[in-house]
Order: sequence, then structure tokens, then C-alpha cells
Amino acid sequence: MAHRWTNDLTRNDATPEAAFFNRRQVMMGAAAGVALTGTSARAEEALEPNSWEDITQYNNFYEFGTGKEDPATYASALTTEPWSVTIDGLVDRPGDYDFKDIMAEMTVEERIYRFRCVEAWSMVIPWNGFELADLLAMAGVQNQARYVRFETLYRPEEMRGQNSSFIDWPYVEGLRLDEALHPLTIMATGIYDRPIPNQNGAPLRLVVPWKYGFKSIKSIVKITLTDEQPVNTWKQLQASEYGFFANVNPEVDHPRWSQATERKIGGGLFSPRQPTLMFNGYEEEVASLYEGMDLTRFY
Repeated sequence: MAHRWTNDLTRNDATPEAAFFNRRQVMMGAAAGVALTGTSARAEEALEPNSWEDITQYNNFYEFGTGKEDPATYASALTTEPWSVTIDGLVDRPGDYDFKDIMAEMTVEERIYRFRCVEAWSMVIPWNGFELADLLAMAGVQNQARYVRFETLYRPEEMRGQNSSFIDWPYVEGLRLDEALHPLTIMATGIYDRPIPNQNGAPLRLVVPWKYGFKSIKSIVKITLTDEQPVNTWKQLQASEYGFFANVNPEVDHPRWSQATERKIGGGLFSPRQPTLMFNGYEEEVASLYEGMDLTRFY
């Protein structure tokens, strides 16, 4: 059974797939897999819905180019079948896990999450996926493990952006183990009950809703359990601007822009910016992970 949390987002906030075509209304909680969202309600805010087009046509996926339209334009070149994920490091059962075998063991749920980019834009997205903790349990996490390192596919013949030296490919991200095991942390395999599109990170991507979007690494092919903090790509590139934790904190500005507000994609060119919530609205669920840390630092 899916975990149940106090809801403040429903499918109405993220435009159901059918509504994009015929405006069908969906009742809150009607789906068997209910939305699992943050508890910080925006009672005063009428959320603009995000369409399938918004979510799949406005992307950062630098493996296909730096423009927002590049992933949707070029990601069709990516071959996603067959697919496997190498899980190694401090695990009991290291090896190459076939994507179909993984899916046969996982319980897929719908999770309607806020998505907040470090560039100060946001969406509300209805993901389909399973808890990362369940995947790690398949491999058996050893007691010495403290961090999880993730790696994106490196295939420059299909991912044209990887022919640029802009990033030291492949793209790498990481989480502390307790972050990875938190029930809000999922591996997404779909959007609106469809398989996740290539430009959104097919066939398997990380989603950590209380962190800036660059932490939610796409098209994952390798997961390593380690006792050392991984050097994630953006911290390696610009450590003064992007840290390891990347928790959403509206009180800490990016060195080049404010993080106090955000622009909701799909709201129109002249729609008002909305306030950014601490931990992207998931403060009640995750703040305890960071007790004693100075959250004004990038780390």
C-alpha cells in the first residue's frame, strides 16, 4: 500500500493527462496510488496547472544541449531498451540489474511533487515511480555505506551534448544515505501514467522533491554505495554556486540571483512570481535530516 501523507497537491494542480485533451476532471485521491506530497499548504495560492507539454517540452538535460527545447528536439536519438543499472560498492549483491527485472520487483505509485529548479522556475509534476530505498534493498546496503553516488549514461553518439567539453561527462550526482532512504525519494519511471519521455530522463531517473532539480539525475546507469561523499558534477564545475546538498532554501540566494521567489512554468509571461517554500514545501518531512547543520551554507 502506498504511504499516505497530508495532501496539498492533487492531479488538479498538475493537469491530468486526459485533461490536456478533453479537460476531464479527476477527483482528489481517486487514483489507487494516491499522491504523496509535502504538508506545507499554500492555502492562499491558486496553483496554475502544468500540462504534459509544459513538463516534456521545457527541460534541462545538457546531454542533449543547453537550450530548454534541445532535449525534446534531440532526445529521440536515445536508445532506452535494453537498459540495465550497475549497483556496486558497499552492497551485498553487486551486479548489473536489468531494468525489466527491477520493475518486476518494485511497487510503482503516483507521486505528485513540486519541482523547483535552481534557476528559479518551478512546476508541479505527477510522477510514477518507486522508492529508491526499495531498489537499494535489492542490492543489500552494507553498514559502512554513508552515501549514494549516481551516474548518467554516457553515449555521445546518441546524446549529442556529450560531444561538448562543457561538462566532464558522465554526469554525476549523490545523496547522503539517509536522504536516499527517505520515503519521499523516488526513482521515476513515468509521468501521467505514461513511460517517462527520453527528455525527462528515460527510463529511470531520481526525484528528490525538496532539493533543487539538478540533484534529480536522469537516465541512470550506475549506483554506487560508498563511505565517502561523492563529488557531484555541478559542485565540481562551480563550487561557489552549487553545493552537494542543494536543499531548497528561499533565504539563501544563488550568487547571481534571488531564490526567494519562483516563476511557475505554464503561468504565462506576465504571471506573478510566487514565494518559494523552505525545502520546496516538504519541511515537515525532511527538516529533521539537517538538524545542527548551517543551512545558509552551500556545503
